[in-house]
Amino acid sequence: MKIGVIPDCFRLPIKEGIKKAAELQIEGIQPYATMGPLDPKNLSHTGRQDFKHFVENLGLTISAIVGDFGGSGFTDPKTIEWRIERTKEVIDLAVDLEVTIVTTHITTHIGTPPEDINASFWKTMCPSLSEVGTYAANKGIRLATETGPEPTELLKELLDSIGNPGLKVNYDPANLVMVAGDDPVRGVYVLKDYIVHTHAKDGIKLPDEDGKKRWKEMPLGHGKVNFPAYLKALQEIGYRGFYTIEREVGENPEADIILARDFLRRMGKEYSID
Repeated sequence: MKIGVIPDCFRLPIKEGIKKAAELQIEGIQPYATMGPLDPKNLSHTGRQDFKHFVENLGLTISAIVGDFGGSGFTDPKTIEWRIERTKEVIDLAVDLEVTIVTTHITTHIGTPPEDINASFWKTMCPSLSEVGTYAANKGIRLATETGPEPTELLKELLDSIGNPGLKVNYDPANLVMVAGDDPVRGVYVLKDYIVHTHAKDGIKLPDEDGKKRWKEMPLGHGKVNFPAYLKALQEIGYRGFYTIEREVGENPEADIILARDFLRRMGKEYSID
């Protein structure tokens, strides 16, 4: 089992977070590349090579880089040109770092996307996704959207309708539980042809309040994700990529990340995950 972590979750300067990942004997990292030192605008060609060697010298693999710029994803006509341009910059950075996966959100977690993919909500998004997907594919990169808030069947329908080889899925089981109220185990089989990267995250869905979605992220193994079944499903579809720990909340992220690492290692041994 290849275990990774989003180094930004340590809440340390990025290089210190990466060193911490190596110290904890975690094999891979998925850093944010949308702000700070790794923003493509802040990293020269030499800086990119230096960063790649820094990671390699620590014995780590960059499993993916995060190219999520937040907001309303690829659904807002007012920001879509800016988002396309910035996403292409992250894709170019991935090429320079010899990373093959860029992750993003195509929509926001807030609200519920319409289930009719012919709605204007989706029509605003599809041409831009096709553009960045083609740009990624031509450079050997897969642009992987993170699961949630849309149910897995709707996401599959959308990706099938676009039919772009550069568009894939970064599978986050907790988002499906917390935001979409979906079954992440069943969803693995639904999206089996698209999953290229996964997150190891857990959580629970809370009752909606005043029409707003509510959820709570939990330490790994303490939420509603059925990890034994989830990991088995990923094995059955042939997934052999990274399980990347993401911990966005909590008073002691390092302790929670260690807990998650140890939990995954136990699961890996128990279910013979390679």
